[in-house]
Amino acid sequence: MKFSRVFLESIGYELPKRVITSRWIEEQLWPLYQKIHFQIGTLEALTGVKERRWWEPGHINAVEAAKAAKKALAKSDVPIEDIGAVIYCAVCRDNFEPATACHVSSELKVRPDTVIHDITNACLGTMSGIIDVANRIELGQIKAGLVVACEHARDITQILIQRMVEEGTSEYFREAMATMTGGSGAVGILLTDGSYESDKPRLIGGVAMGAPQHFAMCRWGADKRIPARAPQMMETNPIGMLKHGGELIRKVGDAFFNEFNWSREELDKIISHQVAAANRDAIIANLGLTLDKDFSTFPFLGNMGTVSLPVTAAIAEERGILEHGQKVGFIGIGSGLNSMMLGWEW
Repeated sequence: MKFSRVFLESIGYELPKRVITSRWIEEQLWPLYQKIHFQIGTLEALTGVKERRWWEPGHINAVEAAKAAKKALAKSDVPIEDIGAVIYCAVCRDNFEPATACHVSSELKVRPDTVIHDITNACLGTMSGIIDVANRIELGQIKAGLVVACEHARDITQILIQRMVEEGTSEYFREAMATMTGGSGAVGILLTDGSYESDKPRLIGGVAMGAPQHFAMCRWGADKRIPARAPQMMETNPIGMLKHGGELIRKVGDAFFNEFNWSREELDKIISHQVAAANRDAIIANLGLTLDKDFSTFPFLGNMGTVSLPVTAAIAEERGILEHGQKVGFIGIGSGLNSMMLGWEW
């Protein structure tokens, strides 16, 4: 995938006010910890996640995503009348139907002929959304488009805390531990054809690959056991995810650097999906990069799913870590397994 006229105009984001520490989660898990002889501090030590944020009960995904989108628009000169597509890409939606993008678009008051729909691709959702909008811009169908998402981790984390305590085994702790890193947030990504302002990051292109034979590595959905133990369940094979996910990322990285004739030394910064320390280290190692090229937010924001990568990029830019003229890579991976790497001239 190569692009010549797609630019990242701005990224807006919303973060919940409520901070949930790993210590607080472990206090809820204390009956389990006593059974399996774990100490408070184990979760942070194993994941590198100190805290994450959760929305309060009653929040609406579309409303928070629209707030993030409005922030992205406020940073730009793009009028709402020029938005030709609104694509909602989170795992978490407000309803089975209609598309959550419809509510977001109502909040934004887009024009009637705007393309409006949802995309789902696990934690790779916003990356897939970027490609959807980028293709429309490259083809000259639209001048600008918004990729939006809102994720919330409160409900599934609380369900699994209860299940972990009831199961009372170290095996179940390992299966559910990844869920304990979950954070919440919303993002709006504004892409344009570059006709509004110069010197914006340009999308060079990307590479996508899948390994669907590993579709069962991480699953989140209704509990289909009989009888059901909870309204929803998440099961993760952390060792399998690291092994097979790492293999896929290595292939994606090799294909990317070959396709775009970038050397690993030329890549100035890499922004990856934010899960935990072990996952970050595996991504960097399998891409053949060094940790000095990485910027991470998972220690204080946790894993916000589809929202993690673009919010991390926005924060990196705010802090001056992403600078004009740099070559920047976005690397994402999601349950499926699917992976994608995008290259930007910042």
